[in-house]
Amino acid sequence: MTVPATRPAPAAASLPAGALTVLAMAQLIIALDATIVFVALPEIGGALRFSAQQLQWVVSAYTVAFGGFLLLGGRATDLLGRRRIYVLGQALYALASLAGGVATDQALLIAARALQGIGGAMLFPATLALIHACFAEGPARTRAFAVWSAASAVGLALGSLLGGVLTEWLGWQAIFLVNVPLAGGCALAALRCLPADGPPLRGRRFDVAGGLTVTAGGTLLVLALVQGPETGWDAPGIIGSIVLACALLAAFVAIERHSPDPLVPLRMFGHRKLRLAMLLTCVFMASFGAQYYFLALYYQEVYRYSVLQAGLAFLPPTVLCTAGIHCAERMLLRAGERATLLAGLLAGAAGTAWLCLALPGGAGYWRLLAPIMLLSVGQGMTWTAMWVTAGSGVAVHEQGVASGMASMSQQVGGALALAVLVAVANAGSAGLDGEALRQAQAHGIERAFWGMAGVLLLGVAIAARLRRPAPLRGGTAAG
Repeated sequence: MTVPATRPAPAAASLPAGALTVLAMAQLIIALDATIVFVALPEIGGALRFSAQQLQWVVSAYTVAFGGFLLLGGRATDLLGRRRIYVLGQALYALASLAGGVATDQALLIAARALQGIGGAMLFPATLALIHACFAEGPARTRAFAVWSAASAVGLALGSLLGGVLTEWLGWQAIFLVNVPLAGGCALAALRCLPADGPPLRGRRFDVAGGLTVTAGGTLLVLALVQGPETGWDAPGIIGSIVLACALLAAFVAIERHSPDPLVPLRMFGHRKLRLAMLLTCVFMASFGAQYYFLALYYQEVYRYSVLQAGLAFLPPTVLCTAGIHCAERMLLRAGERATLLAGLLAGAAGTAWLCLALPGGAGYWRLLAPIMLLSVGQGMTWTAMWVTAGSGVAVHEQGVASGMASMSQQVGGALALAVLVAVANAGSAGLDGEALRQAQAHGIERAFWGMAGVLLLGVAIAARLRRPAPLRGGTAAG
């Protein structure tokens, strides 16, 4: 079939300040929601009677839905328009947050979190596609990503503080309700600040069969891996879910190979930088991303911090992420993506290993601060550099799908890793209570952090496979 001409990218090398603010706010909201939920997890678990293994579903329901629908979100961005999908994603996020705030049982809260994930699956690739399409590759785009990443760090810091304050003073429901005016306001502001889309591309289709098979297959696989430790790996439901997931994912590959307009053109997997960036986004969520879950539990279950104290404990590391982002911006321009990623991942691995040595014995927060600061700087550097890498050299009309691919790897990989790490952390704690349970939880979380340090070293090996590109000066594409 004939593929119609794509919408041209805006001629300007940058967007007006109001538009960049709207784009940065999208990431601030997503980051805010991450840490604000982590801090409130123990309160949510107690109020709605989640078990230790079930509690991860408050996180995993979001990440599974987010990861499962990202490819459809990315394709919708390319075909229907970036601004349209951005507005739809923010609106859905606001409605889902309202549903989470009024949830009265486990099922309703998990459903609301899944709906939030679908909204995020539309919002995230649309935001990334807008940045890639509207900023020239090189200093302009690197600067835009630095602003976007800084908004992420601000969101993490605000989430830590607000999570403690709101949960302590107003109850855990408030951590969801705070998103309603933020996301709703951004949806309205986008109509005024973001460049208008042209008409939807004609002659293209969504590849519904491919979308259904990859979404169902990915979701079933994560469901099995998350539920396996509690149900038992030999349970018929778990075995059946894994077999069906593998069959659906194989069907997806076959559908994409023969589709005249595939959801994911398989040739995109031949893009070396995108392929490596997908692995790095998975590594990021399995290490830097998982730390918040386990630190929140360690502070409150082992150190016996209040929710407010735990929130305040997260403030220094999230602020330090901003320093890492600033370092990444300068290093990307001077040394390129490979060197920046290696520096960030090595700092993260060293900081996490140091943290593992500092955790045992319940020595307290101040002993943990130095290693947490080191890994937080590495986190900021890695976050910025991996997204610059993911979109580098990808055609403008395929930025939505490329962003969706990298984001799907991030979310689904993060959910799989969290399932494994939670199982590692909970091993040996069944049937315990009191001080024995507290000690088992402490040792389990320490094992999980050693696992994260190993994952970061794997990320170093992946980043080393990037070619040594020319520094990103003057808008030249890195190879």
